[in-house]
Amino acid sequence: MSIDELRGSVMAALSRVAHPRTGQDLVSGGHVQNVEIGEDGEVRFAFLLRPEDPGDLVKVVRGAVEAIPGVSSVKINVQLPQMAASGGGGRHGGLKPGSVPAPTPKPGVLTQVGHVIAVSSGKGGVGKSMVASNLAAALAARGLRVGLLDADIYGPNIPLMFGETRKPRVTGEKGREMIEPLEAHGVRLMSLGFLLDKEQPAIMRGPLISGILKQFLEQVAWGPLDTMVVDMPPGTGDAQLSLVQSIDLDGAVMVTTPQEVSTGDVRRGVKMFERVNTRVLGIVENMSGFVCPHCGEPVDVFGSGGGERLAAEMKLPFLGRVPLDPAVRKAGDEGRPTVVAAPESPAGKALFEVTRVVEEALQALR
Repeated sequence: MSIDELRGSVMAALSRVAHPRTGQDLVSGGHVQNVEIGEDGEVRFAFLLRPEDPGDLVKVVRGAVEAIPGVSSVKINVQLPQMAASGGGGRHGGLKPGSVPAPTPKPGVLTQVGHVIAVSSGKGGVGKSMVASNLAAALAARGLRVGLLDADIYGPNIPLMFGETRKPRVTGEKGREMIEPLEAHGVRLMSLGFLLDKEQPAIMRGPLISGILKQFLEQVAWGPLDTMVVDMPPGTGDAQLSLVQSIDLDGAVMVTTPQEVSTGDVRRGVKMFERVNTRVLGIVENMSGFVCPHCGEPVDVFGSGGGERLAAEMKLPFLGRVPLDPAVRKAGDEGRPTVVAAPESPAGKALFEVTRVVEEALQALR
């Protein structure tokens, strides 16, 4: 198929997608702009996403284009219109409520990394760092070259979970210094926790967070990696936006516990990633039940099935559930991921299964 024929197929497919609110097709409605077709079948275009549009509209558009024969990949630059501050004239008149900067990944960053995935959550305390560390360690155990970037600036737990307390070395000439990542359990590691004293708090505003992430992405000698796992801070703030504006993420893994107070926050996190044109690979339900060691009866401490219901509701893959297991606490405190310290424990087996599903999702992107 020629480039002109493929362009025609792409425009026809986009013209068949109707806006769920107005009923108008997305091309006529001005949503689709600057369509470019590469010789290898790569499709690039800008997509105007207005504040009143449904959050999954970009995902629908991507699916429509990916289904076209001859399309090898789809890159969508989401454009979000600036909104005037309501009421005007207040001391926050310069802010743009509801607007999110469109991702503009910098070329040349992490060129030796095959895949980059973020592990995120809507709230703290759900086991996000535990899942990230075990995902990285399990991928390394499968023979992959893996890096783990700890982007949880305010709560960097990766050093503790990998039992690593050394300070990283700085190499290179003045003005071209590079930080050498540390390595533990087959995973290359970088965390602000390596650079701070043990009890030193990270007290900083958004621009400093963006600067640290930029340094970890551009000034760390990661070397060739098959996969980089990024442990995100909870919520939908500066770190998340800085990451998607710096690099092309292959996807995000969302972690929740079964109860509604957690799944509600994860739902907002999913919407955030969709708004910034980042694929959500699926949802992991952590702390999913506990088997009493005395009577053998299962106890749903935090409820049951909340993560799976959320995945079904948002039409996302359910990646698996990880039970409450003392082996997780013990392994983390000892500085060894559960998949290394207790691979045959219930949680260890569950985490290996989650890793397998995530790896299959990444392979499907190739």
